[in-house]
Amino acid sequence: MTSVTSLFSPVEADLCVLTENLKALIGAQHAVLSAAAEHLFAASGKRIRPAIVFLVSRATLPDQGITPRHCRLAEITEMIHTASLFHDDVVDQAQLRRGVPTVNSVFGNRVAIQAGDFLFAQASWYLADLDNLQVVKLLSQVIKDFAEGEIRQGFNRFDTSITLDDYLLKTYYKTASLIANSAKAAAVLSEAPPETIEAMYTYGKNLGLAFQIVDDILDFTRSTAELGKPAGSDLRDGNLTAPVLFALPKAPYLHTLIEREFSEEGDLETALNLVRQSGAIEDARNLAKEYAQAALPALEVLPPSEPRQALSQLTDYVLERLY
Repeated sequence: MTSVTSLFSPVEADLCVLTENLKALIGAQHAVLSAAAEHLFAASGKRIRPAIVFLVSRATLPDQGITPRHCRLAEITEMIHTASLFHDDVVDQAQLRRGVPTVNSVFGNRVAIQAGDFLFAQASWYLADLDNLQVVKLLSQVIKDFAEGEIRQGFNRFDTSITLDDYLLKTYYKTASLIANSAKAAAVLSEAPPETIEAMYTYGKNLGLAFQIVDDILDFTRSTAELGKPAGSDLRDGNLTAPVLFALPKAPYLHTLIEREFSEEGDLETALNLVRQSGAIEDARNLAKEYAQAALPALEVLPPSEPRQALSQLTDYVLERLY
């Protein structure tokens, strides 16, 4: 399997600087909030979102170095992502994230929410400081999309009537929007042609959808130790993801288990087994492949380069996580 380290080698130095800058950008004026943010930054995240920003930046400026504004955009992207995780973990009452205790479990819900708000505010300030209205609009839309996705997920818990399109829209809001719009913003800062800018959005949208579908599959196929969070937690919490939606027509009893919210002993394990045995995992894998493959044509607008090759290989990496 392709390693993230080798995949991101064209931007390895950029990512090292990003990690140090994130700590500095948080600032020390709020000791508890800074400690909470550093707690999550220190966890072993792969930095995929800022890496994509750096790769797009370098791929759209093949004969030049990237600018400080590209670097700041990558930092803003990771700050927004991290802020969303703080809030997600509070809503989900999660205890583990990336194999370490969540901020809310260590510092409490109040601090976790405030830390998320703090990071969103910091990101917004640095975003405005980029002095590019189009980029401000793109990343502001991401923050709006996060809220919309969380609201949709909350209202649709244990709702077996939701469709695959509902799921994909929620997935776009919660995951793909950030990847798509930050990739597009990187191309905007490179002053790339309009068709290249839109192509980077298309790439990010499809890659982001594939990435999240794979994540949702892994919730059924990996252990808690491998995931760094409790396996099966999405279904337990009533978040019906692609594997469940593909399984519902094949396993009618699954409707009953979900609609009574796994209130009887053994319900959740029965439901997990029904999903695994229904063939729905393979259906979801095929859906992830469709989106990963749909991302590739968008890269054809870019000149050949190591960053472009890495962006292409990233689609393989996303799918390789399934095996």
